[in-house]
Amino acid sequence: QVQLVESGGGLVQPGGSLRLSCAASGSIFSINVMGWYRQAPGKQRELVARIISGGTTTYADSVKGRFTISRDNAKNTVYLQMNSLKPEDTAVYYCNANLRRSVLQLPRDYWGQGTQVTVSS
Repeated sequence: QVQLVESGGGLVQPGGSLRLSCAASGSIFSINVMGWYRQAPGKQRELVARIISGGTTTYADSVKGRFTISRDNAKNTVYLQMNSLKPEDTAVYYCNANLRRSVLQLPRDYWGQGTQVTVSS
């Protein structure tokens, strides 16, 4: 019953910016963590950034200082503002949420379908 839908991907030149959005919908009691992962062809999926309920954020070293993760709890939405984009940022970006559907259920992970980000001149 839970869906995560990403948007905002596209083609951008090096040094440009993009903002990704991910909206969680369905039966949701609480969201513990929301984050962004990415995967390039032939590479492992890696954590880009995450934000927990209290607002604490974590970033991969490769994006620290360039990307900013934020969330709108009223909309169950997480954002990833990506600035100073580099060709090596090219990947499919996936939204992840660790959430509880009800107080009687344990938290579990949910994934979006992914959105393509291409950084190229």
